[in-house]
Amino acid sequence: MNTTAKLFVAAAALIAGASVNSLARAAELIPQDQAIRNVVLVHGAFADGSGWREVYENLTDRGYSVTIVQNPLTSLAEDVAATTRALDRQDGPTILVGHSWGGTVITEAGNHDNVAGLVYVAALAPDAGETTSQQYEGFAATPNFVIDVQDDGFGYLNPDKFKIGFADDLSDEQAALLRDSQVPINMSVFGTPLTNAAWRTKPSWAVIATEDNAFDQAMLLHMAERAGAKVTTVPGSHAVYISQAETVADTIDAAAREAALSPAQ
Repeated sequence: MNTTAKLFVAAAALIAGASVNSLARAAELIPQDQAIRNVVLVHGAFADGSGWREVYENLTDRGYSVTIVQNPLTSLAEDVAATTRALDRQDGPTILVGHSWGGTVITEAGNHDNVAGLVYVAALAPDAGETTSQQYEGFAATPNFVIDVQDDGFGYLNPDKFKIGFADDLSDEQAALLRDSQVPINMSVFGTPLTNAAWRTKPSWAVIATEDNAFDQAMLLHMAERAGAKVTTVPGSHAVYISQAETVADTIDAAAREAALSPAQ
């Protein structure tokens, strides 16, 4: 086969491959008549919304409209207000997703009329009248998740323990970026009782990482089971929303497809 012929065959193969990939992507698009097409993502403590990037891209490729909340992490009320502002901007039913502390936020904010379902990603889910810190009672300690509290009451994750505590399955470079871009949280938020538990009236899903060094897995399972959540377990660190972004996106997609069919709890 001469050089020109080889180039033609190679080009044809590339075009064919691109067509197959395009068809695969098209097959993943959500149906035109799907009722729930909006997703709001809420980050947790010591982080910001940029960690949701791969989940965001995955869901938008499927046809979802995705909004990422930037929590100030200054109080429960102010984080709920930031989430409520995002929910107010949705044009229809929405899946509300929280990671870690973001689970507390969506539990309080999730009674919003636009919220059709809740997804907890390595996330806390207190009940009404409970504080976030109460969720830890009776469960194993997590000695590699070390918070350094400053004189002003705001906490950062200890830099020497950051990777193993928060992002043990990410590359050193990824973990370093997360460590050095931390958003501190007002530690008083963990002692603030909730007035609402949206999981009592909204269908819920949960993604639990089996190598989460921030939370005892039994604690996460306890909260998810109490909420009646459909649970997906996956190998991963506390940063499972980054390391297992496809699984997280799949769970959110399943929630969007199923929530319209789920009766109120």
